[in-house]
Amino acid sequence: MQRVLIILILPLLVACQQADVPEPAAPTPRAVESAQSEPESPKIDPNETEAERMTRILEAQPEPIRARYDQRNPRETMEFLGIEPGMTVVEALPGGGWYTRILLPYLGAEGRLIGANYALEMWPLFPFGTEAFMIEMRRWHDQFQAQTEQWCADDCATVDSFWLGSLPDEMAGTADVVTFVRALHNLARFNAEHGYLDAALADAFGALKSGGTFGVVQHWAREDMPDDWADGSNGYLKKEFVIAQAEAAGFEFVGESEVNTNPNDRPNAEEAVWRLPPSLRLPEEAENPDALRDKYEAIGESHRMTLKFRKP
Repeated sequence: MQRVLIILILPLLVACQQADVPEPAAPTPRAVESAQSEPESPKIDPNETEAERMTRILEAQPEPIRARYDQRNPRETMEFLGIEPGMTVVEALPGGGWYTRILLPYLGAEGRLIGANYALEMWPLFPFGTEAFMIEMRRWHDQFQAQTEQWCADDCATVDSFWLGSLPDEMAGTADVVTFVRALHNLARFNAEHGYLDAALADAFGALKSGGTFGVVQHWAREDMPDDWADGSNGYLKKEFVIAQAEAAGFEFVGESEVNTNPNDRPNAEEAVWRLPPSLRLPEEAENPDALRDKYEAIGESHRMTLKFRKP
């Protein structure tokens, strides 16, 4: 019976990450094998520039990943955060591997990628955090390692992983860059009661070398929106809140980029980020769901802040 439950839960895991609600961890390798193609062995020119390397890697990604380049801007985002081949990068909430698949070959064999998942104790707080879900989640370290081997075939970064809030001593002070891409809102929504945001930021600070970069890409709430709406439960946070939390953790604010902004995303207090692509979650009571879906697709993906901080 337990085996049946595990098999049944796999489609839910894949669906949750594709829907970005709330970007949970990756499905098991069996689910990935059926959903994504095997990586192609890249033709590597030892004399290629970093820009040429990035172009080669981006062009080699599967179509579902390439289809979101115009919305997610991986080249510009990584350039802004100063990510370079050979670095050690911590990626918070790697989820279905959208950025992981790009980072692995870009960092290369001289680099290291460390996946940092939400605390294991945090997952049951989500509606889908059933015991069957948790059976799979407890296997995440092995799953993540197996998936990275599928996603990158040659000249790939070495891979490690840990649960946020439990940074291993041997990883402290080793990272050049820590990225939190669309990952802070869930930490914030549970922070008052459980302290998950505080713990995650402390780990981000602890993982970095002195002078290292903490990079944030986060759904961006307008300043005129109610604070209780912009607490993370709707996916959005205010920029001033994010900066204040990072500075309280010890980071210095360096600057911001407009690369992931979308001024067409102007939700009201009844709307959440998951109404937009790629989730397109529509209200059950919508009178004309097709028209509403067209409206949200026309808006595109969310309005996002892209912030850079430095560890002194």
